[in-house]
Amino acid sequence: MAETQASTIQPLGQELVYLMAAGEVIDSLAAVVRELVENALDAGATRITISLWPQQWQVRVADNGSGMNLRDLQQAAIAHATSKISTRPDLLNVRSLGFRGEALHSIAQMAQLEVCSRPQLDPSIAAQSVTAQSDAAQGYHIRYSTEGLPKQSQAAAIAPGTIVTVSHLFDRWQARRQVPAPAQQVKAVGQLIQQLALCHPQVTWQLEKDDAPWLSLWPGPTAKTMLPQILRNVHDTDIKELKAAGLYLAVGLPDRCHRRRPDWVRVAINGRPVTVSELSYALINSFRRTLPRDRYPLCFLHLTLPPTQLDWNRHPAKSEVYVQGLAAICDRITAAVTDILQLDNLSDAYQTQRAGALIKAAEQAGEYAASRQIQPALLAQPTVNLSDALPGDLPGGLPSNLPSDLQAIAQVHNTYILAEHAGGLCLIEQHIAHERVLYEQLQQRWQIVPVESPIVLSDLAPEQVERLNEIGLEVAPFGDSLWAVRTVPEPLSQRADCADALKELSLGANLEAALVATACRTAIRNGTALSQPEMQTLVNQWQRTARSLTCPHGRPICLTLKESSLAKYFRRSWVIGKSHGI
Repeated sequence: MAETQASTIQPLGQELVYLMAAGEVIDSLAAVVRELVENALDAGATRITISLWPQQWQVRVADNGSGMNLRDLQQAAIAHATSKISTRPDLLNVRSLGFRGEALHSIAQMAQLEVCSRPQLDPSIAAQSVTAQSDAAQGYHIRYSTEGLPKQSQAAAIAPGTIVTVSHLFDRWQARRQVPAPAQQVKAVGQLIQQLALCHPQVTWQLEKDDAPWLSLWPGPTAKTMLPQILRNVHDTDIKELKAAGLYLAVGLPDRCHRRRPDWVRVAINGRPVTVSELSYALINSFRRTLPRDRYPLCFLHLTLPPTQLDWNRHPAKSEVYVQGLAAICDRITAAVTDILQLDNLSDAYQTQRAGALIKAAEQAGEYAASRQIQPALLAQPTVNLSDALPGDLPGGLPSNLPSDLQAIAQVHNTYILAEHAGGLCLIEQHIAHERVLYEQLQQRWQIVPVESPIVLSDLAPEQVERLNEIGLEVAPFGDSLWAVRTVPEPLSQRADCADALKELSLGANLEAALVATACRTAIRNGTALSQPEMQTLVNQWQRTARSLTCPHGRPICLTLKESSLAKYFRRSWVIGKSHGI
């Protein structure tokens, strides 16, 4: 009988198990900062200071939260010890950030851990003797072993709160110091704090690197106040926010803020930055026809959901989460973005800034003139009957944010419509305003109609023919490299350039692209003279669109200027006579 070979599968020692478990979560400087900052936020901190010494692999996080007494400090780094949960129902109803109870223990496995903490004075003790108060609110400093047990303990004179110092990080696991590189890990810390600041804008954040100030973020009521501190060239007036039940959304208005990459489509749930691809896609898709091509929105979404609707066990760092009812949430996001994009910024601060920039540009490029001659060529240009071009009002009334008494008063360079209202002026670019109107009408009524004589197209690739068929046109071979088109989109049916328009449609990606191309081609051209009734009709139609800020390509449509901004520029608050020295 052959001798049985010894098994090569052996259970790991407890030390290795703990080390591997710690490595899953504590894998970088940013991971250490994340765990400590989440604990500080759970403790109710309103000021958090993070200090980094990357070359020494040392981190210190100080907060002014509730702090811990000596008994809690002695238990804080023991494996599986936590104050957040005690029963199975607690695990399914977690509302805190650092609920694992493993953060400090995992850090102790990977580094030298020291905690200095002093609890806030309990109001019930405030009436007792000074000695009782001192004993109850005494601060302590403890150093922990790799098992999370207290090695040294001594009294410490500190303010209420907690200071956690992590040094010699990854001494026992040198590979962690190589990937990613320290510079990238430090950058990741900055990005982490930016995201947490959006989730918790009521907190003052201070970052230091090698004992030098690095980043400071001052608190505010909402994430809107944090974005201009984080992003350069973004102003408070560039951002709009919306608050609803369980949903907060802050977005950069698409005619002013957009990005080359989707790096600022941020999502958070219950105070924690997360990655949920369905929610990110819903945000990006909501801006599809309000941004230029290959540009992405600037937006921050914060959802507050019941714990029973979430499963945080998708990722060790809890950066990914399973969410129930995603379809309904995505519909709410789309509706919220639509509401925000209907807003127009008429605040004094923004209008003053906008007026200054506009006048400064005009002074650099223009010149003063008492009058000008109208070129005969402009008088000879044909007019457009907008009662035919705009077949009917879009459903819904005027958005409450736009002036209901917007009156067209003039046309500038046969390109811009100057309109006034009780609060100021609007300058509207006529082609893209009409393009927005037609695009939304086509979305509701995409009609394909037959033509009396087939339109013959030549030299179409098979993909182009397929594209025309996909958008509902009837296309059939008509000879060698020729195709006959017998049905066309209704807006193109009476146009002389219908053949060129059909070729343009054949190059589009899908029906959505066909709608945009059709709207752009059929919109009135800049340089076309309009009568006052035609201008007014276009202005009324444009105000009723769902997304009046930009055209389907993402270009801004309207420049607004409040009367109060004009008054400030011309200094109309002066008393008559004082400007003459009287």
